[in-house]
Amino acid sequence: MRITTTSARRRRAGSALAAAALGLLAAVGTPAYAATDGSVDRAQDAPPAGRSVPGGTVGSAQGAASKVPLEISRLAQGAGRHVAITIDDGPDPRWTPQVLQTLRENHVKATFCMIGTKAQKYPELVRAVAADGHQLCDHSVDHDVTMDHKPVAYQRQQILDGKAMIEKAVPGVAVTYYRAPGGAFTPDSRAIAAESGMRPLGWSVDPKDWSRPGLEAILSTVQGKLPQQPTVLFHDGGGDRSETVAALKKYLPWLAQQGYRFAFPARTTP
Repeated sequence: MRITTTSARRRRAGSALAAAALGLLAAVGTPAYAATDGSVDRAQDAPPAGRSVPGGTVGSAQGAASKVPLEISRLAQGAGRHVAITIDDGPDPRWTPQVLQTLRENHVKATFCMIGTKAQKYPELVRAVAADGHQLCDHSVDHDVTMDHKPVAYQRQQILDGKAMIEKAVPGVAVTYYRAPGGAFTPDSRAIAAESGMRPLGWSVDPKDWSRPGLEAILSTVQGKLPQQPTVLFHDGGGDRSETVAALKKYLPWLAQQGYRFAFPARTTP
């Protein structure tokens, strides 16, 4: 009888522990993230707070391990009618000078998200961008849009080597943002960027100018109903960017006429 009672107690205790474990899993759930800008953050790769990753330790969202927030920035600095212009995939010897000239004529400062190998090939264009007072953003070594499916060590190499290539062209000038190729962030890539002083940077308006949809289609998207403090995505590399240049020549004066002020993307959490 004593053996039977002990066995029963053990069975009851095991059942209680299993139920508690299932309850805990239900309460915690599976983390999920879907960016409104079309970028993705592979939540299944999310490291728990305090776990070491190559390059440092992932802290909480409040950032004990990093002063730069881990969250993807999609807002322009300031408040109200502020807009951030971002330029991706350069520098390019044909299109970057035209974009710079257009920005100069409209008294606009933008953020240039540069591919490391292109910055290495055209350092004079990196210097020209910095000399005009624009912000620099790391867009990885070679724009591998599948890097979010690859090991953390590879992501780290793409992020940090890309940053180093840009910095080599302009010693002493900070690279203040990181934008994942195709917007495909992972929690690890965000952590590596933030621990290196770069705010993960997304966007809130994408006219898909890289696909050359036509000037009117680009303008229709960027002049449509804009979100609060929009970050707008354009490109100065990756192919024929004549439509982009033409769109900027019309869009920047239009924004000013609508009462928008130009700012850089937010680097801190409000």
